[in-house]
Amino acid sequence: MKLNKNDIRSLELWGNTGIKMPKFDYQQMVSKTIESPTWVHFGAGNIFRGFIAALQHKLLDFGKAETGIIAVETFDFEIIDRIYKPHDNLSILVHMNSDGSLENKVVASISESLVGDASREQDWKRLKEIFCKPSLQMVSFTITEKGYSLTGTSGEYLPDVKHDIENGFTASKNLISKICSLLYERFLCGELPIAMVSMDNCSHNGEILQNAILNIAKCWVEKGFVDNKFLDYLNNTSKVSFPWSMIDKITPRPSDAVRNKLLELGLEEIEIVKTSKNTFISQFVNAEKPQYLVIEDNFPNGRMKLEEAGVMFTDRNTVERVERMKVTTCLNPLHTALAIFGNLLGYKLIADEMKNPLLKKLIEKIGYDEGMPVVVNPGILEPVTFIKEVIEERLPNPYIPDTPQRIACDTSQKIPVRFGETLKTYISHPTLDVKSLTYIPLTIAAWCRYLMGIDDNGDLMELSPDPMLDELKEHVKGIELGNAESVGNKLRPILSNDRIFGCNLYDIGIGVKVENYFREMIAEKNAVKAVLEKYLG
Repeated sequence: MKLNKNDIRSLELWGNTGIKMPKFDYQQMVSKTIESPTWVHFGAGNIFRGFIAALQHKLLDFGKAETGIIAVETFDFEIIDRIYKPHDNLSILVHMNSDGSLENKVVASISESLVGDASREQDWKRLKEIFCKPSLQMVSFTITEKGYSLTGTSGEYLPDVKHDIENGFTASKNLISKICSLLYERFLCGELPIAMVSMDNCSHNGEILQNAILNIAKCWVEKGFVDNKFLDYLNNTSKVSFPWSMIDKITPRPSDAVRNKLLELGLEEIEIVKTSKNTFISQFVNAEKPQYLVIEDNFPNGRMKLEEAGVMFTDRNTVERVERMKVTTCLNPLHTALAIFGNLLGYKLIADEMKNPLLKKLIEKIGYDEGMPVVVNPGILEPVTFIKEVIEERLPNPYIPDTPQRIACDTSQKIPVRFGETLKTYISHPTLDVKSLTYIPLTIAAWCRYLMGIDDNGDLMELSPDPMLDELKEHVKGIELGNAESVGNKLRPILSNDRIFGCNLYDIGIGVKVENYFREMIAEKNAVKAVLEKYLG
């Protein structure tokens, strides 16, 4: 049996597999979505297919929705060409339970998939058509933190952004410019209302998306490409909203073990693809079962009943508290700490790191001792209960094939939120002393040690992709393992960079502390392990 719209009609084929099948009419859903689209999503990767698309699938199964989601990819076109199109936009969601059992489900809520680029004329024409539909209620995003960036580390506009500012909306290259141009189409079609919902792990994600789009729009107004009334439209919250959200679900790279299980069930043509842009993707998504999505309830054109699929809708202040709880304390900083030390110590799975009592104690110290004092209880999720689930159940799950190498991607873009926000709160807090911190500075030092590209055994180590990697590696160039004197002032450009940490670490009194930890970590081979034993043993 194959994963396509024809084979999923045959329950006899799938009957003995234990895979849950759609309860709704797939072709009817596709037809209704083509006619009256309600939801477009940008970013067609695993978190979308393994979480967001499954929410709408649940509503369709319940009879609470009639239309699906239109998936758009603007970065890695192979995702659409090699995974979506050949399988009629269907996927298999595999929940990997901590007891080793698998729960398999066909997700059939994606009605069509498009490449979001003017070079694909038919797809781009279809997108513009969709954005002119009065029925469209929501445009959502999982494009990662860096997807919203318009400038490089120098503060200058990125080359594609410069091109778009100078040439207007006719053939935009940058994702944000493309979104802005599509919103302009919607504006021209009668100033139709829409909610623009970032679902990425960024602090104040809705605000970041809004500021990026407004930035492009203002430049186009100044250049005379668009009318100033377009800015009025974007700033009118009764027309265009940018709700904040918090999303949480681990969807790692597809696992060979899961693929083999699906093949054993009789599925054909299941493969794990590595695209030319280093995306690992398959016809299935393996994921943990726990999941959270909290969204500010601000939808000018109405919305789907996602609360019946488990989404929590609330006000902006509550979303901010939930997001800060998760992103700055209860999960993301712990993930980043494990990623950094896991790379240095040669680990290949996050779950294996959790068997190391020193690493488990490290994240407990970062979370409970250093992070929890600055967390505000959001009310709808209890912080201590949340972090306990993370440390005791989610991260140790041996069947989640998540790697330190994946989590280490784009660390320079994550640190401002995952550690920088906590540092800034300590600085402004009337009773807390930022200089008292130990384990966050220790992790920052380990990141600098990681940037050397040499593991704790003294062997060369491949570094994960990061937009600042070349610049950061240049700063640590010349530092030698076993030679503390070689450090000199080489770390100062990194530790004083407020774009990375949200503040200058020397100005707040912990820069030298980080340097000292770093020197201990390069004292000799296996020094990182020795430092962990010294401070956590």
